[in-house]
Amino acid sequence: MGLATRVPDEFLYWENRDRPVVKAIRAAWKAALGYDPAPPDEVVRTLASMYYDADPLAEAFVDEVWLPQGMEAGRALLDQALEGGVASIDDPPASLARLFEDIDEDPPWVDRALVDLGAKVFRRYGTAVFRFAGTIPLAAYAESSVAKPLALTGAYAGASTRHRFLETASFWIDVSEPGGLERAGAGRKAALRVRLMHVFVRRRLMDHPEWDLDGWGVPISQGDALLTLMGGSVAPGLAMKAMGYRPTRREIEAMMHFWRYVGHLLGVRPRWYPASVKEALQLAFVALVKGADTAGEDGKRLCQSYADAFAPDEDAALPDRLRAALEHRVHLGYTRFFLPPWLHAKFELPPAGPWALAPLARFPFLFTAETLRRRLPALDAVADRVARAERRRWLERHLGDERAAFRPVTRFTR
Repeated sequence: MGLATRVPDEFLYWENRDRPVVKAIRAAWKAALGYDPAPPDEVVRTLASMYYDADPLAEAFVDEVWLPQGMEAGRALLDQALEGGVASIDDPPASLARLFEDIDEDPPWVDRALVDLGAKVFRRYGTAVFRFAGTIPLAAYAESSVAKPLALTGAYAGASTRHRFLETASFWIDVSEPGGLERAGAGRKAALRVRLMHVFVRRRLMDHPEWDLDGWGVPISQGDALLTLMGGSVAPGLAMKAMGYRPTRREIEAMMHFWRYVGHLLGVRPRWYPASVKEALQLAFVALVKGADTAGEDGKRLCQSYADAFAPDEDAALPDRLRAALEHRVHLGYTRFFLPPWLHAKFELPPAGPWALAPLARFPFLFTAETLRRRLPALDAVADRVARAERRRWLERHLGDERAAFRPVTRFTR
């Protein structure tokens, strides 16, 4: 079977689709929304086969430079190309030239105005979207294709969890700032660094004795990457309405377009991408149904590490401990509020108590502010400035003098 039609053993959509609970969900969905949540079978087969799709352009550079010459040499060449262009390098590697030719020319589907609108909508959520976007992947940690790369590399485990999460938040800020995705933009540079980091990790994981290619596909596949893009666009666009945000359908679809372009820079080139909120929800249905739930203790540890990421440092000064204790409780509240109850219990996450309602605390203020913003266009720019400043203050408070490096781990945890 060719890679274009290969299906991972743990992609159990067709087996699970006929279970009574799934049939009930499908019937209720049809009754409530008026359409079948199950997409056409050819779409599902394309999605399944995307678990064997990687990033050939970036992999060629890693194979030509990073692996034979070392990671530092590869990063030095990449950084020089990002700062001065490929032309600034004497006799640049052919793979590096091809990589930059690819990202320097927009694909035919890109609408720059829509990309800018999507970035602006994402910014509007301020730091709330960071906590939300950190929580929703926990549901995927039950799946080996998602959990095993993180568990084997230790990227989101133990003490490293908080720093890695903050690096991710830094990336979200860089790509969504005005001009962040232009040629000299910080977001474009960050995307290329993350892209090469993913390839380096993928190459090493493919050689790991625990990696199950037949069961999970390739590490950091296009299939899982597509779901990640939906987690930054459709998911917050719909779920965070519970907090008082009021994005329109057009704005949610603009966020989908924005994240599709960010994904393009990251080397995420899915053979199918949702064209509407409806198709994105059908993709969510596939993700819900297909799971094999085999990650076991690895998935549980990842979730628990995330829940503890903002726990106070007992050696810190009292004001810092009090501030951290508040942040920790809000963090637990978001985790409890947005993670389905059965998963929260399954992963044995700490209780949040009344902080489980923390996401609702700002609803009256946010709903009022959003309503005024929609009715008084002059407030839109004010809201954007306020949200951008809030994000920067939050990141600087937690990262301090550190900066996101997007460096791949070089040793496995086992």
